[in-house]
Amino acid sequence: MSERNIDFDKIINRKGTDCLKYDFAVRRGMPEDVLPLWIADMDFETSSYVEDALVERAKHAVFGYSESKEEYFEAVAGWMKRHHEWDVKINWLIKTPGVVFALAMAVKAFTEKGDAVLIQQPVYYPFSEVIEDNDRVVVSNDLVLGEDNRYHIDFEDFEKKIKENNIKLFLLCNPHNPSGRVFTKEELTKLGDICVANNVIVASDEIHNDFVFKGKHTVFASIKKEFEDISITCTSPSKTFNLASMLISNIFIPNREIRQRFRHQVAAAGMSQLGVLGLVATKAAYEHGDEWYNAMMDYVGKNIDYVKEYVKENLPGVRVVEGEGTYLLWLDFTRTGIDAKELDRRIIHEAKLWLDSGIIFGKTGEGFQRINVATRRAIITECLERIKTKVLGY
Repeated sequence: MSERNIDFDKIINRKGTDCLKYDFAVRRGMPEDVLPLWIADMDFETSSYVEDALVERAKHAVFGYSESKEEYFEAVAGWMKRHHEWDVKINWLIKTPGVVFALAMAVKAFTEKGDAVLIQQPVYYPFSEVIEDNDRVVVSNDLVLGEDNRYHIDFEDFEKKIKENNIKLFLLCNPHNPSGRVFTKEELTKLGDICVANNVIVASDEIHNDFVFKGKHTVFASIKKEFEDISITCTSPSKTFNLASMLISNIFIPNREIRQRFRHQVAAAGMSQLGVLGLVATKAAYEHGDEWYNAMMDYVGKNIDYVKEYVKENLPGVRVVEGEGTYLLWLDFTRTGIDAKELDRRIIHEAKLWLDSGIIFGKTGEGFQRINVATRRAIITECLERIKTKVLGY
């Protein structure tokens, strides 16, 4: 059998499928006819191997309690080894219904109410939510947008924030959403050494680890044994194979004490077995999905290049922040002279576009917009042309 679902220009109507991206605009305060490029959800059919595995399992027509066996772990471990040169052990693995759920469990397991938790804004907005919703305090080591149009870590501020706020837990996002930065081994080592010296546990959200277009993704826990001992590594097939609704993530925790404390919070939340279809989809994706993955990456990579070229030639005052990973581009409108609130108004009500406004990623995101380019090229072109004519007035 060969891969069938690799025509990424194929028109797929997602409306009327209870799709969060397409069917909930009005409920989310958007115009009904808005063009959505916001949520990190690809508009592509997933691997045909995943499709076939799900259809075959559905034919069984019995969906009682299910659990994964050794073959599931072997599929996950094989993917991690092939793509990230990381050897994982079966006893490290705790499955959760999502990475955000896992981050919330880490907050509850390793901090108390009133404690501060460290993040790096502008960052994926649920980071702040799982901290504040659990009555903890958000502290940000803001990333710095340099003259090279790339974000950088302020290490002096990072260490200062840890010491001044008695930080016990740091939520790392790598590859970083929304900036697209894929932190280098050297950068991660410097961060990790500071965390080890200050007894800080690192919950590393690496959900976008398969989307690297420049350089290489380094698993934080793989760098040093000392880092392995303080790490909660959060992975999932949900971004790579567009399986978000399958509600499955693979969390690796090598340290036994940290793993036990984390597992206790998962149990306290009432979570035990996950859905069988998520297990089936993940196993099929990691065992047979390489051909689809490579084709998808080629298509998305060309989309990224296309957006950069279009913005450079047609959108004066706008720039695409340079990153190395994810299929999410961070557009900087701060040089256009358009107020951030007016920018949002024009994008939503004039251009009829649904992007992610930068302000939800933290104060440093004001004047930016996040755009998802894991969609058909024709949709991206339409989006960019609306920005040109309806937002910038050219």
